Amino acid sequence: MKKIVHLLKRILFSFVILYGFNTIGSNFNLIVPINFITLSLVTFLGFPALFSLVLLLVIAF
Repeated sequence: MKKIVHLLKRILFSFVILYGFNTIGSNFNLIVPINFITLSLVTFLGFPALFSLVLLLVIAF
């Protein structure tokens, strides 16, 4: 039960991180979509995953 609660907290925190980044990044046209893949990457890998997603977004577009 503790592991499930911990995982749900991490998912919620990851959603808040992605939403916050999109709020700030919208001024610079850097929007990372919030979907299952990006949410799971940030949940399990943390901030380095967010930075790599942003870097991938900048390189690709």
